[in-house]
Amino acid sequence: MSGHSKWATTKHKKAVIDAKRGKMFAKLIKNVEVAARTGGGDPAGNPTLYDAIQKAKKNSVPNDNIDRAVKRGSGLEAGGADYQTIMYEGYGPNGVALLIECLTDNRNRAATEVRTALTRNGGSFADAGSVSYMFSRKGVVIVPKAGTTEDDVMMAVLDAGAEEVNDLDEAFEVVSEPTDLIAVRTALQEAGIEYESAESSLIPSVNVPLDEEGARKIFKLIDVLEDCDDVQNVYANFDVSDEIMAAVG
Repeated sequence: MSGHSKWATTKHKKAVIDAKRGKMFAKLIKNVEVAARTGGGDPAGNPTLYDAIQKAKKNSVPNDNIDRAVKRGSGLEAGGADYQTIMYEGYGPNGVALLIECLTDNRNRAATEVRTALTRNGGSFADAGSVSYMFSRKGVVIVPKAGTTEDDVMMAVLDAGAEEVNDLDEAFEVVSEPTDLIAVRTALQEAGIEYESAESSLIPSVNVPLDEEGARKIFKLIDVLEDCDDVQNVYANFDVSDEIMAAVG
């Protein structure tokens, strides 16, 4: 799992400074709007909204954009779309399992975009249930390493329900049951430890190790999928070594 997590955090940092920044902003704002619609517009009483707002702020989304998304979601401002969450299952090159999470107001458009991205890049749709059983829903908090040790993080989250703390080179990843996510995030805050993101994620139980060629193919496919406006998250069960990560760049 570490290979996939390291790749995701590294790629995310790059997205903040490159041409995909606008697309990333749009997805973070969509998350805020949907969280406000689902659980109300008060972050104090809606932990999902709180975390969506924090993630948007940490990625430099302007406060005005965040506030408007909260208002649209909670019905205080017109223009909110009726977004639905759809999970597509598929396979990439080398038999890598994929779960593609979409947030869309047009199911047909989303399905077409995902199908096109898969078929043009060596992937295919899979039957419902044929991939999802390989993943478990978990709470994941990413903690930047700056001035923080693994022991600091471990001590802070041990009694809050954390299952493991993984070293991702530039950050620590704290994994818990989804129901313990808020407790883990709160424990870090109370310990004065800065975190980058706290969200529900899907973690694979079985990983497919990839060589350099396989890694290049799957990275390209996931990039194309994430470039689709309706795609919010792509979860995959590949694992790549540090050496291959460095070779692929």
